[in-house]
Amino acid sequence: MTDKASPSRIPLTVLGAGAMGAALVRAWLAAGHPVTVWNRTPARAEALAAEGAAVARTAAEAVAASRLVIVCLLDDASVGEALDGADLAGRDLVNLTTGTPAQGRARAAWAAARGARFVDAGIMAVPPMIGDPDSGAYVFYSGSSALFEEHRDTLAVPAGTHWAGEDPGFAALHDVALLSAMTGMFAGVLHAFALIRAEDIAPKDFAPLLSGWLTAMTPAVHKAAEQIQSGDYGKDVVSNLAMQVAGNATLLRTAEEQGVSAELLAPYMALTERRLADGHGDEDISGVVELLGRRHGPGA
Repeated sequence: MTDKASPSRIPLTVLGAGAMGAALVRAWLAAGHPVTVWNRTPARAEALAAEGAAVARTAAEAVAASRLVIVCLLDDASVGEALDGADLAGRDLVNLTTGTPAQGRARAAWAAARGARFVDAGIMAVPPMIGDPDSGAYVFYSGSSALFEEHRDTLAVPAGTHWAGEDPGFAALHDVALLSAMTGMFAGVLHAFALIRAEDIAPKDFAPLLSGWLTAMTPAVHKAAEQIQSGDYGKDVVSNLAMQVAGNATLLRTAEEQGVSAELLAPYMALTERRLADGHGDEDISGVVELLGRRHGPGA
C-alpha cells in the first residue's frame, strides 16, 4: 500500500458534499489525498472535517486551494452559480454533476474561456458503491484527454474510469443512454409484477424467473447494434416484426384480463405497428429505431 505521505497523492478540491460528493471525498481521503471541500450548506462540509478534509468558506476559496477541482452538485445551473467569481485560470475542472450532452459541451467552452482544462463525467453508480473496488462502479469521462491522462490514477480512486472521447458531451450521452435503457427495463419489470400481483404468485418467487429471463435476453443488444450500424434489419431475424406485433394482442388482452393498465407498453407497441404499416414486417424489431429520429451527417 502506498504511504499516505506519498507525493503521488495529489491535493484536490471537491465542490459539493451531498450523498455522492461526500462518498467521493471519503474515498480520496482514505487513499491519502489531501482534500479541500466546499458545500453550499456548510454543515455538510464540516461533517467531513473530522475525517480529515479541509473545509473552505467559499467555492472560490476551495478552487484556489487545488489545481484539480472536482464538481459534484445538483445540476448545471448550480455549477455556474458555485463557480461564478472563482479564478479558474490554470485549473483542471472535472464536472461530475449529472447533465445533458449539450450542457457538457457548453460548460467545456465556458471553462476554456476562463483558462481551465475541462472534463465532463457521468457516474454509473450510487453512493454506497463509491470507494468499493468490487462494486462495479465506474465513471464516463470526456473532454480534455490531456487532463484525463494526467489525473487518471486519481480519478480511478473512487470508481473505475471509462474514457468516452474528446467530445465533452459524450460522457453525458453515454450516461443518459444507459439510464434510458434502464428506465425502459424498469417499465417492463413493473408491468410484469403488476400482472401477477392479484394472483397467488409471490413476487419474491417470481423475481428469479424475471431476472433470469431478462439476463437471457441481453445478447439481443449485440445483434441490434450490428443491425443498426449496418442498416440491415433483415439480417439474422428470428422473430420478425410482423410476428411481434401480432403477439402484442396477447399481451394487451392479458393486461385487460388482469385489470392492469398497458400504458407502460402502449407507446412502444404503437411504434412497432407504425413500422409494420410502413412495410417492414419481415425485418427485426430493431428497425423501430428509424422512427425515433437520428442524427444526419457525414456517413449517416
